[in-house]
Amino acid sequence: MTQSGPAGASRRKGAVQPAMEQEPTVGHATRPMRRRGQARAALILDATEGLLAERSAADISLADIAAASGVPLPSVYHFFPNRNAAFEALALRFNEEIYRRSIEVLTDPEPHTWQELLDRKHRRAAEFQNGRPAALRLFLGAGVSVAVRNADLTGNARIALSRARMFEAYFQIPPIPGFVTSLEIAAAAMDGIWALSYGRHGCITEHYRQEATAATIAYLRRFLPEFLPRRPLEPAMLARIAVSPSEVSLSITGSQGGATELTASNTRATPTST
Repeated sequence: MTQSGPAGASRRKGAVQPAMEQEPTVGHATRPMRRRGQARAALILDATEGLLAERSAADISLADIAAASGVPLPSVYHFFPNRNAAFEALALRFNEEIYRRSIEVLTDPEPHTWQELLDRKHRRAAEFQNGRPAALRLFLGAGVSVAVRNADLTGNARIALSRARMFEAYFQIPPIPGFVTSLEIAAAAMDGIWALSYGRHGCITEHYRQEATAATIAYLRRFLPEFLPRRPLEPAMLARIAVSPSEVSLSITGSQGGATELTASNTRATPTST
């Protein structure tokens, strides 16, 4: 009896050990599968972008996407039940690329005025879209789906929130009620002029790019003084420029009853009555 206790304990330990050894194996098995799925989805979106660069969305089917990607049609259906779902996913991927470029810090030289900051940011954004014909077609072309349009608006809202924080990082800016919303409206005006350029020329020409920036600056002059004193760039202020999609959702929800206010003393947007 005195020997059976330790032996039993030993057997119990022995019974547990195989299960403990197998757990990492299961984890390692699922991670490659997840990576393969992500790689296949990216391949499908790459093919979708290539097709959209050459033809309109109405002329693209899931079968076309499957053929261009080399992914079997049933697998394409697994990721995207219809072509609009693929277009929406591509729009979200573009949004992330555009957003990452929008929050890049401007140095060498740093902008001296808020007008210069906008001009340089708009120039970079136009260069990106002109270099990605599928993005032009998705965001500026006719017949854009509701889902793609909503993705575009959400992307603009995220950029507007970061742009307000970028203004605060570069300039001594006074509290401006509804400033984030004003930046969204300015972006919508710019998009409208860019869409006109795309409809007429198939790209964002430099002339229309300048006109869009001029319209944006003219609108924002309603809220911003002509001159804003510069402030030295500080790591803490630069770090808060980037915002997560969840912050954008909170901002949109909070601003439904009024404009959104962002000040240098705040760490996030807060609603204010108009």
